Amino acid sequence: MLFGAHIFLWTDHWSDASLPLLDRAASLGLNALEIAVGDDITLNPAPLRRRAQSLNLDLVLSPGAGWPMHADISDDDPANRAFGLNWHKHWLDLAADAGAVAYTGAVYGHPGQVRRRIPPPDELPRTAENLHLLAQYASERNLKLVIEPMSHFRTHLVNTPEQAMRLIDLADHPNLAILLDTYHMITEVRDYSAAVRAAAPRLWGLHACENDRGAPGGGLVPWDALMAALRESSADCHIFMESYNSSIGDFAVARGMFHSICPDGDAFVRQGLAFLRACWGQMQPPTPHPTPRTRNQPFQT
Repeated sequence: MLFGAHIFLWTDHWSDASLPLLDRAASLGLNALEIAVGDDITLNPAPLRRRAQSLNLDLVLSPGAGWPMHADISDDDPANRAFGLNWHKHWLDLAADAGAVAYTGAVYGHPGQVRRRIPPPDELPRTAENLHLLAQYASERNLKLVIEPMSHFRTHLVNTPEQAMRLIDLADHPNLAILLDTYHMITEVRDYSAAVRAAAPRLWGLHACENDRGAPGGGLVPWDALMAALRESSADCHIFMESYNSSIGDFAVARGMFHSICPDGDAFVRQGLAFLRACWGQMQPPTPHPTPRTRNQPFQT
């Protein structure tokens, strides 16, 4: 079991000045860092690779910054599908140059693109065909391509582990894997253990936070059942804590978080990591006692 965190716990935007985040992640006891990429950032892979290797830290890249809406390999328009393929290939090249181990996210479509319609019969097959091409491209660069099911508020294509497995079966490439997200699962699955079992043949990772995107522990996520299922699956799993730092201007608000759930990334990681390690079995899980808050008062982390 490897524990990591997303850079959005500390910053809204990756740059060369963000390199010390790798040292911070390692000092907090993390094994991996996820970096959001997109058209609004510049990523210099060589110094990033050197720093990560010196710290023995796994890197994961994911499209989560400036991602054009028409960069969508499932789109109705063939030109947009082609653009999406080339856009992701660019970031796969940079991920490989940076020494990343995986490229993750809702790469089968685009978060925020929700088409409320009966799916046309060719939508999933054409998505799978392009996903196969991306998986092969990633494989040639020693990267795992990892798809993330998201809630029906974010995508209409893949909301559940079963749907992710169906798409992977259609895409038919051994380099495809799944990253589950405890926040998105709240609205899409009734049984977390069953969800893990459904994804187990391709399970690679987990985004870990509570139902309110707060630090793991004290919310609605059934962590004991989830961790037990992960143990049973024998998956070599990356667990990334993920939220949005609410102390950076309007960053969290722009991402749809209207309460201050992560004002301090270090505190979020310390609290979440202690809880997750305990749940994994290193000690008895502590019983969290979140500080009561008023409407405008953040959680104490």
